[in-house]
Amino acid sequence: MNGRGDARDATVAVVYNPVRIDVPRVRAAVEAAAARAGGVELIWLETTPEEGGQAQTRAALERGATLVLAAGGDGTVRAVAEALRDREATLGLLPSGTGNLLARNLGLPYANVEEACAVAFDGETRSIDLGVATATRENGERTEQVFLVMAGIGIDATMIANARPELKRRFGWLAYVDAGVRTLPKARKLRVRYRLDAGQERSAHVSTILVANCGTLPGNMELIPDGAVDDGLLDVAILQPASVFGWLAIWRKVTWENRVLRRSALGRRIIRFTDRAVRTQLSYLRGADVGLRVDGPEPFELDGDAFGHVVALDLAVDQGGLRVRVPRG
Repeated sequence: MNGRGDARDATVAVVYNPVRIDVPRVRAAVEAAAARAGGVELIWLETTPEEGGQAQTRAALERGATLVLAAGGDGTVRAVAEALRDREATLGLLPSGTGNLLARNLGLPYANVEEACAVAFDGETRSIDLGVATATRENGERTEQVFLVMAGIGIDATMIANARPELKRRFGWLAYVDAGVRTLPKARKLRVRYRLDAGQERSAHVSTILVANCGTLPGNMELIPDGAVDDGLLDVAILQPASVFGWLAIWRKVTWENRVLRRSALGRRIIRFTDRAVRTQLSYLRGADVGLRVDGPEPFELDGDAFGHVVALDLAVDQGGLRVRVPRG
């Protein structure tokens, strides 16, 4: 579904994380955009450590909001999107914080709040997929959360869990470099049993297994070049480097081959000659449903946030489950 934002957005809610944004600047930008749109009632709802955005978004919907702006980091965006799942209201992004993962994948401005407001009030509405993660804990408890970009088990989840909050606030994604330096020397391969759709269960020893709704990450990394946010499928990246040279090969692939070489016919021919060695380090699968099982509790992450430990993770697609405002054209 695609359409333009218009005067039908008479009630607009702003769900904002006061820790992650410059509140006066965001408020000024939103109020200016609302004045240009005309006839807009604004509702301001602040997140708290206990309520990260879901409850605020539900309250906004009860008050008649048809456009909900998520102003904050990836956690705020994910929480608002979870409450907007399969609803008629639309998500607008005023990204801040460390990753801005969904904004990057949708080509949205993430460094200029005024430009982001212009898109939120006057852009097109696009329906995109949501990932749905059902986590099984060691005690048998099952919980369900959505994700917009990717879910992961392995070193990535351990690094995210070990990232120092004060470094994340000051330096963004560079905080994960610090976490990686502390995590990688003690890292071990993880045995994962995985299944795609109704297929046979398989087993692999991996450093990380990532299940993605789309594939662009900060730092000019194109982890999954064929990932699309509206194809009704999840892409699985299995990382199995045998040594530090394996990590270097993966780094070259996601920052150079996937992002640059594959865009030209000559580059794709070069990849065909060099890709064989990398395939044993990084392989790709695709399906609408993905099941992961591990031998003991392991940390997992959704969109760059840690969500505790699991013994199983079942992932599915809610196709077209979220309406989001994107740039025109």
